[in-house]
Amino acid sequence: MTEDTGAVDAGTADWAARRGDAAAEQVARLDRERATETAQARRLVEDFVAAAKAAGLPAVPLTAAAMNGRGRYRTGLTGWYLKRNGTVAVGEDGHYYLMSAPTSLASRVTGVTVRPTDPPLVVGRGGRDGESIPLADLLALRLGAGTGDVWTP
Repeated sequence: MTEDTGAVDAGTADWAARRGDAAAEQVARLDRERATETAQARRLVEDFVAAAKAAGLPAVPLTAAAMNGRGRYRTGLTGWYLKRNGTVAVGEDGHYYLMSAPTSLASRVTGVTVRPTDPPLVVGRGGRDGESIPLADLLALRLGAGTGDVWTP
């Protein structure tokens, strides 16, 4: 007596193909949403830079924190810190930066290169309670601080 498993195998293969297609579509949808959010956030950052310059908000030399928390390194960038602890900044070049770098003795002398990153619409999303804030609100807070309050870590 033999069983016909061909129909079951075909059904399993068809189900697996449909699941694979659904997973690929989900990834594509998430990529499109992420790209849309990034484009919106970049516009917010660009508008902030223009408004900061128009308001005469002084740009400061930006430094990156060592990942061990002991010291800061020169970056060669100038811009505005968005958080008083110096972890997030916008450069005069219109880019968004996370201001941290690997701990290195040589970096104390030579400085570090901090690469721009895609800005999020919500800064600190997924962090501890009370640490997330919409990017638009954070930029408005920094602009609202005015020229007399230079934020430096």
